Amino acid sequence: MSAADEAVVRRFYEQMANERKNDLANELFTADHRLHDPQVSAEDGPGGVAQAIATYQDGVDGHWTIDEMFSADDRVVVRWTGSGEHIGELNGIPASGRAVGPVECIAIHRVNDGKIAETWQVWDTLGLLQQIGVVPAP
Repeated sequence: MSAADEAVVRRFYEQMANERKNDLANELFTADHRLHDPQVSAEDGPGGVAQAIATYQDGVDGHWTIDEMFSADDRVVVRWTGSGEHIGELNGIPASGRAVGPVECIAIHRVNDGKIAETWQVWDTLGLLQQIGVVPAP
């Protein structure tokens, strides 16, 4: 089951996030999916995930790279890195045109019946804000 769970999560990063196929949300996420992220608020369900991802797709012409992935039981853990260019408004921050990356994240996805049912993630928000010039770098 772990290989199948990893394949669903990989499709999220490669097809939905990177290829911008947000219409896959219903196929990849349960109707009651919950996103736990201290920096990103999203409504429950596939629509909330698609909306949250679109915010970053519109604000950063970027790419999510899976650096590591492993699974146990119903959990898939991903360490990923984001990079790109800040080309549009991002959570109220106007486009800076600056390069972004690496922005590192660790995410844990709970998979149920072939769909992602819950996601916990923490990413380097401070690093992103420093890179786009909102917060001074040390």
